[in-house]
Amino acid sequence: MGSEGPPAPVTVHITGFKKFHGVSENPTETIVNNLTEYMKKKGLPKGLFLGSCSILETAGQGALVPLYQTLQSAINAKDCESSNSGKVIWLHFGVNSGATRFAIEHQAVNEATFRCPDEMGWKPQKVPIVPSDGGISRTRETCLPVEQITMALAKKGYNIMTSDDAGRFVCNYVYYHSLRFAEQNGIKSLFVHVPLFLTIDEDTQMQFVASLLEVLASIC
Repeated sequence: MGSEGPPAPVTVHITGFKKFHGVSENPTETIVNNLTEYMKKKGLPKGLFLGSCSILETAGQGALVPLYQTLQSAINAKDCESSNSGKVIWLHFGVNSGATRFAIEHQAVNEATFRCPDEMGWKPQKVPIVPSDGGISRTRETCLPVEQITMALAKKGYNIMTSDDAGRFVCNYVYYHSLRFAEQNGIKSLFVHVPLFLTIDEDTQMQFVASLLEVLASIC
């Protein structure tokens, strides 16, 4: 008794996306760019640290190198710390322009079928994201408790759902690579879809992200 120390710190690294076809202003770019300053004013949950906040090109294959450099930065930062006992979470935000509520994504599918060209002009159809993983029906799931996270945020008053389908566009593409990377490196990954600011205003979405960080700190 009494031998247990304080819970291991949790460092959350966050990404959003730039504009893409049909979405000239991506809310996740605004959210992620403003989050550090927002959380300074609000105060971070105990035991949680905000790591990098990065904006990704809304592109698949052509953006792989910067994506992996971004993911690897979390591992490099962890290795540089005096203690590696802390936990690392990659938290990705993407927009679903037709959505009316937030969605916590449970899984990603090994399929790229883009409904329109990405920002680098790529428009794959029924292509495996990682061919060595097998066919396009292969899925990867987050090890974070999606249902628990969703319920906790619903109790805080947010209009939110759990989703098993992140689409087949760049959001799913990035999430699949991130889940694979997380599994290989002993970290965790989660993808969250948000609506447009026209549907849920910016202030509410910033509050939502702060609440999500609180929930992640409490369950990890």
